[in-house]
Amino acid sequence: MLLPSWMDPEAVIKAFGPYAVWGVAFIIFAECGLFAILPGDSLLFTVGLFIGAGTIGMPLWLVCVLLTVCAVLGNACGYLIGYLVGPPLFRSRSGLLGKIFNPKYVERTHDFLEKYGSRALILARFVPIVRTFVTFAAGVSRMSFGKFILFTAIGGVIWAPGVTILGYFLGNVEIIARHIDLALVLVVVLSLIPMGLEFLSARRKAARAASAEGSINH
Repeated sequence: MLLPSWMDPEAVIKAFGPYAVWGVAFIIFAECGLFAILPGDSLLFTVGLFIGAGTIGMPLWLVCVLLTVCAVLGNACGYLIGYLVGPPLFRSRSGLLGKIFNPKYVERTHDFLEKYGSRALILARFVPIVRTFVTFAAGVSRMSFGKFILFTAIGGVIWAPGVTILGYFLGNVEIIARHIDLALVLVVVLSLIPMGLEFLSARRKAARAASAEGSINH
């Protein structure tokens, strides 16, 4: 495998034995809410692959529901941690904490989530690491919980079943089954595309706005 053992989804799933689905569900919860850097996308894909191969006997629909619920609950947990613990950290103005948890970062995060909130929460689902911390940032910046839970749930419904079902069907393709390590790397790369497109779109809008402002000033 190209991945280290602790990031190897096949090894992780097999380590859980008969409790594989429940183990993966906990990992998804931890990645989405407890700031754990874990292979969420590749785990979902591999679970789907194992269900398609008959290695995991639980129905696909039930696994998708369980993983979606854990993803959304994890986000809610991350939001709550950010809401309760974040502000005291950002109020620290001395030493290393003052530099890392600068109050200006809270203001910027709040403005970002207010402007791009719905898209940010949905797109972040497909970006490793980003999805781990965006919910914490939403809680710190006091984003409306109603707005937060609505769009994080939409993202969860698209992400968890979507990647799992993708693994279920593509796992039957011989070339993918024979090169699962490369397939998992490709899944991670593809997951970065939505945020990349959003970034480029924002850059273009900013450039047009700057150009228009320059024309007005002249």
